Amino acid sequence: LTNCALFIGQRAYTERILERFGMENSHAVATPCDISAEHSEPNPELDATVPFREAVGSLMYLSIATRPDITYAVSVVSEALAKPRMSDWRAVKRIFRYLKGTLEYGLLYQPNYNVGKLEAYSDADYAGDVQTRRSRTGMVCKYAGGAITWLSRKQRCVVLSTTEAEYIAASEAAKEIVWLKLLLSEITQLQAVPCLQIDNASAIKLAKNPEFHKRSKHVDIKFHFIREKYNDGVITVSHVDGINQIADIQTKPLPRVRFEKIRNMMGLLPCKATSFVNNE
Repeated sequence: LTNCALFIGQRAYTERILERFGMENSHAVATPCDISAEHSEPNPELDATVPFREAVGSLMYLSIATRPDITYAVSVVSEALAKPRMSDWRAVKRIFRYLKGTLEYGLLYQPNYNVGKLEAYSDADYAGDVQTRRSRTGMVCKYAGGAITWLSRKQRCVVLSTTEAEYIAASEAAKEIVWLKLLLSEITQLQAVPCLQIDNASAIKLAKNPEFHKRSKHVDIKFHFIREKYNDGVITVSHVDGINQIADIQTKPLPRVRFEKIRNMMGLLPCKATSFVNNE
């Protein structure tokens, strides 16, 4: 990333999996998740002949490599691998329909965008799983204007407040930042101390203040990793307005306008967008 932009996409692979699972002629949709989906109708187990696991595996590869916009949706359907139901297959087909309409999208990295700065965002959806009441962690790290790592994962324990959910998500993000800082220091001109941006003021206070917190005394020690790295000056922590919280896309289904805004903020753009980048 010195004189020109870099675009990474997987159009050919996406077209192959659409054809493989019979979705090449499907009607495109604007988002990978249906925010109004309800399962009041009968929801039988999926027939063993339906290639559910193969489809999810193909989508996982795509979501890990170049498509952070489908990571949340793929994470949700992957939870049904053991015993998929008809609603899960519908959710998989919706992801395919979304990909059908965004074949040309990929990650764009720009040489003069916040040079030497690693940006990170963490968010959580408190008690979002209606059955287990577990929260979901979302994380996105950006460099040169594009996402370089991202995560959408259900938290392993039930927490008692939004603050705890956000704090756990921030701690997970802090581990990723420390690793990325070491990596980028070797291969780029990483200059500024990486900044983790959180939209929950209480979680930020918990991360910055080493004093005893009565309401969070039960939080597992491992999640205080972020506090140590902040106190050591390895990372900084700051507040970001909810409207600019990029990691929100990794925690829950979003309406079209908000989804598309965050998708753009992650540097996920159509291939033709590279023609607007100044390469001089």
